[in-house]
Amino acid sequence: MAITTRGNPRAHDWRNGLPSLAGSRVTVRELRISDAPAMLAALASGDVARFISPPPSTVQGFERFIAWTADERAAGRYACFAIVPAGSDAPVGLFQVRALDPSFATAEWGFVLCRKRWGTGIFADAAPLIVDFTFEILDAHRLEARAATVNGRGNGALQKLGALREAVLRRSFLCRGEYLDQALWTIVRDEWRRARTAALGRSHRITH
Repeated sequence: MAITTRGNPRAHDWRNGLPSLAGSRVTVRELRISDAPAMLAALASGDVARFISPPPSTVQGFERFIAWTADERAAGRYACFAIVPAGSDAPVGLFQVRALDPSFATAEWGFVLCRKRWGTGIFADAAPLIVDFTFEILDAHRLEARAATVNGRGNGALQKLGALREAVLRRSFLCRGEYLDQALWTIVRDEWRRARTAALGRSHRITH
Protein backbone atom coordinates (compact mmCIF):
# COMPACT_ATOMS: atom_id res chain seq x y z
CA MET A 1 0.00 0.00 0.00
CA ALA A 2 1.48 3.34 -1.04
CA ILE A 3 1.47 6.44 1.10
CA THR A 4 -1.56 8.68 0.83
CA THR A 5 -0.70 12.33 0.29
CA ARG A 6 -2.46 15.46 -0.73
CA GLY A 7 -1.30 15.65 -4.34
CA ASN A 8 0.95 13.30 -6.28
CA PRO A 9 3.61 11.96 -3.87
CA ARG A 10 5.96 10.71 -6.57
CA ALA A 11 6.02 14.14 -8.19
CA HIS A 12 6.63 15.87 -4.88
CA ASP A 13 9.99 17.61 -4.44
CA TRP A 14 10.38 17.12 -0.73
CA ARG A 15 13.32 19.52 -0.54
CA ASN A 16 10.94 22.40 -1.23
CA GLY A 17 8.53 21.31 1.50
CA LEU A 18 7.35 18.02 2.96
CA PRO A 19 4.04 16.51 1.86
CA SER A 20 1.22 15.93 4.32
CA LEU A 21 0.69 12.18 4.77
CA ALA A 22 -2.76 11.09 5.89
CA GLY A 23 -3.54 8.04 8.01
CA SER A 24 -6.83 7.01 9.59
CA ARG A 25 -6.00 8.56 12.98
CA VAL A 26 -3.33 11.14 12.19
CA THR A 27 -1.76 13.40 9.64
CA VAL A 28 2.01 13.80 9.58
CA ARG A 29 3.17 17.10 8.12
CA GLU A 30 6.07 19.51 8.20
CA LEU A 31 6.70 21.35 11.43
CA ARG A 32 5.70 25.03 11.53
CA ILE A 33 7.16 27.77 13.69
CA SER A 34 3.69 28.14 15.23
CA ASP A 35 3.98 24.53 16.49
CA ALA A 36 6.66 25.49 19.01
CA PRO A 37 4.37 25.91 22.08
CA ALA A 38 2.55 22.64 21.39
CA MET A 39 5.82 20.78 20.88
CA LEU A 40 7.21 22.13 24.14
CA ALA A 41 4.09 20.93 25.97
CA ALA A 42 4.14 17.53 24.24
CA LEU A 43 7.75 16.76 25.13
CA ALA A 44 7.84 18.34 28.60
CA SER A 45 7.25 15.06 30.45
CA GLY A 46 10.30 13.36 31.89
CA ASP A 47 8.92 10.00 30.73
CA VAL A 48 8.85 11.24 27.12
CA ALA A 49 12.40 12.60 27.12
CA ARG A 50 13.91 9.76 29.14
CA PHE A 51 15.58 7.93 26.25
CA ILE A 52 16.14 10.73 23.70
CA SER A 53 18.61 13.57 23.39
CA PRO A 54 17.31 16.47 25.50
CA PRO A 55 14.70 18.50 23.56
CA PRO A 56 14.60 22.31 23.67
CA SER A 57 13.41 23.63 27.01
CA THR A 58 11.74 26.86 25.79
CA VAL A 59 9.37 27.97 23.04
CA GLN A 60 12.20 29.99 21.52
CA GLY A 61 14.40 26.92 21.54
CA PHE A 62 11.77 24.95 19.62
CA GLU A 63 11.40 27.82 17.15
CA ARG A 64 15.13 27.63 16.43
CA PHE A 65 14.91 23.84 16.11
CA ILE A 66 12.00 24.09 13.66
CA ALA A 67 13.91 26.66 11.56
CA TRP A 68 16.89 24.30 11.55
CA THR A 69 14.73 21.38 10.33
CA ALA A 70 13.61 23.49 7.35
CA ASP A 71 17.22 24.34 6.46
CA GLU A 72 18.29 20.70 6.66
CA ARG A 73 15.30 19.61 4.57
CA ALA A 74 16.14 22.19 1.89
CA ALA A 75 19.70 20.83 1.83
CA GLY A 76 18.35 17.31 1.21
CA ARG A 77 19.81 15.82 4.38
CA TYR A 78 16.86 15.47 6.74
CA ALA A 79 13.08 15.39 7.07
CA CYS A 80 11.08 16.11 10.23
CA PHE A 81 7.34 15.47 10.47
CA ALA A 82 4.91 16.65 13.14
CA ILE A 83 2.37 14.04 14.31
CA VAL A 84 -1.09 15.66 14.33
CA PRO A 85 -4.14 13.68 15.54
CA ALA A 86 -7.28 13.73 13.40
CA GLY A 87 -9.53 16.65 14.29
CA SER A 88 -6.67 18.73 15.71
CA ASP A 89 -3.99 21.04 14.38
CA ALA A 90 -1.65 20.74 17.40
CA PRO A 91 1.23 18.26 17.08
CA VAL A 92 1.72 15.63 19.78
CA GLY A 93 5.09 14.29 18.66
CA LEU A 94 7.42 14.02 15.71
CA PHE A 95 9.36 11.73 13.39
CA GLN A 96 12.85 12.51 12.13
CA VAL A 97 14.57 10.89 9.13
CA ARG A 98 18.18 11.69 8.27
CA ALA A 99 20.58 10.55 5.58
CA LEU A 100 23.45 8.31 6.63
CA ASP A 101 25.14 8.69 3.26
CA PRO A 102 25.05 11.40 0.56
CA SER A 103 22.66 9.45 -1.70
CA PHE A 104 20.12 8.73 1.09
CA ALA A 105 20.46 5.01 0.28
CA THR A 106 20.68 4.38 4.01
CA ALA A 107 18.59 6.48 6.38
CA GLU A 108 18.07 6.62 10.12
CA TRP A 109 14.82 7.52 11.81
CA GLY A 110 13.64 8.38 15.28
CA PHE A 111 10.34 9.30 16.91
CA VAL A 112 8.86 10.74 20.06
CA LEU A 113 5.22 10.94 21.18
CA CYS A 114 3.66 12.77 24.11
CA ARG A 115 2.88 10.65 27.17
CA LYS A 116 -0.93 10.85 27.03
CA ARG A 117 -0.93 9.48 23.46
CA TRP A 118 0.97 6.29 24.31
CA GLY A 119 -1.07 3.17 23.66
CA THR A 120 -3.67 4.96 21.52
CA GLY A 121 -2.68 3.49 18.14
CA ILE A 122 -1.27 6.78 16.86
CA PHE A 123 2.24 5.40 16.39
CA ALA A 124 0.95 2.32 14.55
CA ASP A 125 -1.02 4.58 12.21
CA ALA A 126 1.71 7.14 11.60
CA ALA A 127 4.89 5.05 11.44
CA PRO A 128 4.10 3.17 8.19
CA LEU A 129 3.52 6.54 6.49
CA ILE A 130 7.04 7.60 7.41
CA VAL A 131 8.57 4.30 6.31
CA ASP A 132 6.72 4.51 2.98
CA PHE A 133 7.90 8.12 2.54
CA THR A 134 11.49 7.07 3.21
CA PHE A 135 11.43 4.27 0.67
CA GLU A 136 9.16 5.74 -2.02
CA ILE A 137 10.05 9.46 -1.93
CA LEU A 138 13.56 9.56 -0.47
CA ASP A 139 14.35 6.34 -2.39
CA ALA A 140 16.24 4.83 0.53
CA HIS A 141 17.17 1.15 0.44
CA ARG A 142 17.66 0.62 4.18
CA LEU A 143 16.14 2.34 7.21
CA GLU A 144 17.83 2.09 10.60
CA ALA A 145 16.66 2.93 14.12
CA ARG A 146 18.53 2.92 17.39
CA ALA A 147 16.75 2.48 20.71
CA ALA A 148 18.20 2.12 24.19
CA THR A 149 17.86 -1.52 25.17
CA VAL A 150 16.16 -0.49 28.42
CA ASN A 151 13.48 1.36 26.43
CA GLY A 152 10.94 -1.45 26.30
CA ARG A 153 8.19 0.63 24.74
CA GLY A 154 10.34 1.94 21.90
CA ASN A 155 11.83 -1.46 21.08
CA GLY A 156 8.40 -3.08 21.22
CA ALA A 157 6.99 -0.52 18.80
CA LEU A 158 9.77 -1.16 16.28
CA GLN A 159 9.38 -4.94 16.55
CA LYS A 160 5.62 -4.72 16.06
CA LEU A 161 6.16 -2.58 12.97
CA GLY A 162 8.24 -5.38 11.45
CA ALA A 163 11.77 -4.06 12.00
CA LEU A 164 14.54 -6.61 12.51
CA ARG A 165 16.88 -6.32 15.49
CA GLU A 166 20.33 -6.77 13.98
CA ALA A 167 22.73 -5.91 16.79
CA VAL A 168 23.37 -4.36 20.17
CA LEU A 169 25.59 -1.29 20.08
CA ARG A 170 27.42 -1.41 23.39
CA ARG A 171 27.57 1.82 25.44
CA SER A 172 26.73 3.84 22.34
CA PHE A 173 24.28 6.44 23.70
CA LEU A 174 25.15 9.03 26.32
CA CYS A 175 21.98 9.75 28.30
CA ARG A 176 22.08 11.98 31.38
CA GLY A 177 25.70 11.21 32.11
CA GLU A 178 25.40 7.44 31.56
CA TYR A 179 26.34 5.41 28.48
CA LEU A 180 23.55 3.02 27.49
CA ASP A 181 23.47 0.06 25.13
CA GLN A 182 21.32 0.52 22.04
CA ALA A 183 19.52 -2.01 19.85
CA LEU A 184 19.99 -1.50 16.10
CA TRP A 185 16.71 -2.13 14.24
CA THR A 186 16.49 -2.22 10.44
CA ILE A 187 13.87 -2.27 7.70
CA VAL A 188 14.88 -3.05 4.11
CA ARG A 189 12.82 -1.65 1.26
CA ASP A 190 12.08 -4.86 -0.67
CA GLU A 191 11.04 -6.72 2.47
CA TRP A 192 8.85 -3.81 3.57
CA ARG A 193 7.10 -3.69 0.20
CA ARG A 194 6.39 -7.43 0.28
CA ALA A 195 5.01 -7.22 3.80
CA ARG A 196 2.79 -4.26 2.91
CA THR A 197 1.46 -6.05 -0.19
CA ALA A 198 0.71 -9.18 1.85
CA ALA A 199 -1.05 -7.13 4.54
CA LEU A 200 -3.18 -5.39 1.92
CA GLY A 201 -4.14 -8.75 0.43
CA ARG A 202 -5.22 -10.06 3.83
CA SER A 203 -7.27 -6.90 4.39
CA HIS A 204 -9.08 -7.35 1.09
CA ARG A 205 -9.90 -10.99 1.87
CA ILE A 206 -11.35 -10.01 5.24
CA THR A 207 -13.35 -7.14 3.71
CA HIS A 208 -14.77 -9.16 0.88
